[in-house]
Amino acid sequence: MADAETSGADRGAVAAEELRLLIERAERLEEEKKAIADDIKDVMLEAKSRGYDTKAIRTILRIRKKKEGEFQEEEAILETYMAALGMI
Repeated sequence: MADAETSGADRGAVAAEELRLLIERAERLEEEKKAIADDIKDVMLEAKSRGYDTKAIRTILRIRKKKEGEFQEEEAILETYMAALGMI
């Protein structure tokens, strides 16, 4: 029975170490994510200071992430809805 208790304690220690490493890795990634978000914010501030419309830039970034067909389909649906509402 002592062997079963010892092996259970060893598994707990291993799991605790593994958990600690995973948490520390996630913390480092969160720090990197914040640094990247700050860098993007700086780019947008620079674009704004040069007279660019940052809302338009963000829209372009969203569009460029999509597959070409996906964007064209969305655009066609949007135009159909706008036409139905008399907006175009």
